[in-house]
Amino acid sequence: MRVVNIKSFRLSLPTKVSTTEGVNDVVVIGAGPAGLSAALYLARFKVKVLVVTKDVGGTLNEAGLIDDYIGLPEIRGPELGRRMAEHVMKYGVPIVTDEVINVVKTHEGFKVITKSGREFRCKAVILAVGSRRRRLGVPGEDKFVGKGVSYCAACDAPLFKGKIVAVVGGGNAALQAALLLSSYAVKVYLIHRRLSFRAFPIYVDMIKERPNIVTVLNSVITEVGGKEHVEWVKVKDRSTNEEKVIKVDGVFVEIGSEPPKDFFLRLGLEVDERGYVVVGPNQETSIKGIFAAGDCTVSRCRRKFDQVITAAADGALAALSTYEYLLNPS
Repeated sequence: MRVVNIKSFRLSLPTKVSTTEGVNDVVVIGAGPAGLSAALYLARFKVKVLVVTKDVGGTLNEAGLIDDYIGLPEIRGPELGRRMAEHVMKYGVPIVTDEVINVVKTHEGFKVITKSGREFRCKAVILAVGSRRRRLGVPGEDKFVGKGVSYCAACDAPLFKGKIVAVVGGGNAALQAALLLSSYAVKVYLIHRRLSFRAFPIYVDMIKERPNIVTVLNSVITEVGGKEHVEWVKVKDRSTNEEKVIKVDGVFVEIGSEPPKDFFLRLGLEVDERGYVVVGPNQETSIKGIFAAGDCTVSRCRRKFDQVITAAADGALAALSTYEYLLNPS
């Protein structure tokens, strides 16, 4: 079995692999903060655990400077992911890079099936596959991820103190982001593709009361530009098609996120109206023996708050619940 190179975060899979590679107690699917946290705690519980993931670090690889993970101030996302992976691998946990396409119930537990044709048998599964932020899909966006383009205002707002930023979106998340950023940035452009906001009226009223928030309605960003970091965005009026360049130091994209809903439905899991897998207070899903943690989940027991620290906490709790399940699976 080949394991991931934690320095590169990428691994070329061997051309020949056996279809079934032993029986594990637990397979953790995903290696972001939730998955790695779960794997760490399971290893410390002396559970035989395997991690299968498309990429090590998850959304940390798209993050810039992280300054809200307690004890590790001003650490870059990929570096935090590397440290987490190193911590897990210290306990001898294999991390295999592959894409899981299905999880099938068997007499002895579950069979985890990957895109490359591998099958990993286990007694329990932890899903920690995260969710993907919706993107603008415009030139320059990918180039400047972590260099001015952000998908998390709560994470990165303090990094733009005294600067000019743009927020894209018209829902609650976008207006909340603009309000937060207005406490740090000297000017916030709130760009929305429609003529009116979809957010709660109270947020709309609050936006109007902030003198450093400038609304740009019925407009879309068509390009993000700069040299080493974001320096400007090109904005097009949807009525006139007229384009203009606005100088900014950062762009916060707040147009929602998407969990792997089709994957969850294929497994037969209960999901909410947006596609997030529903978990109980112990991170259990609707299928006995399958637990879930992190950004891909929604709970009726607490508010959803997608942060590194909450994902890691979910992973630890999922590990404990899975360990207890293994002790008494009936």
